[in-house]
Amino acid sequence: MVRHRIRPTAALLVSLLAGSCVMAQKVTVQFDPSGAFSDYRTFKILNGTLNSRNPALNSDLVKKQIETDIRRNLSARGLTEVQKQPDLNVVYHFGSAPKTELEAFPAGWRGWGTQWVRVPYAEGTLVIDLRYTGTHSLVWRGIASEEKSDPKKLAGKLDDMVKKALQKYPPKEK
Repeated sequence: MVRHRIRPTAALLVSLLAGSCVMAQKVTVQFDPSGAFSDYRTFKILNGTLNSRNPALNSDLVKKQIETDIRRNLSARGLTEVQKQPDLNVVYHFGSAPKTELEAFPAGWRGWGTQWVRVPYAEGTLVIDLRYTGTHSLVWRGIASEEKSDPKKLAGKLDDMVKKALQKYPPKEK
């Protein structure tokens, strides 16, 4: 009979922990409303930066992946990559940090009381800046954040982070 009381509590714990690991990706965009986005036709990717304690996220392979994704997505938006005199310089920054969240679930005899569990996860943030080369001013910024239970899984989300951020380029005119 005790087993039957433990199983529902254990099942509840597993479902709460599993639910906390499914965290949504967040994308925000900022832009200069006076930017002449229809006039920007070319781009050049400048050196990006990586800032992660995890070696799987802090390598030349990750930089290459991000830059390939940026090229693909900007080209799909009608821009052409050039090496000399681009309209836009692209600069990106990617970092990850370990985080911990407290999750509460019912515990104790007959479900009375609350037990708290620390749930570790990693948050990764990718910032893509587009700067107009004529004035060197920032005209568009996309910020994509992803939360995963394992920092190594963030590397598998980079394609999606770049794609979702650049889907919002150019901004819709009002």
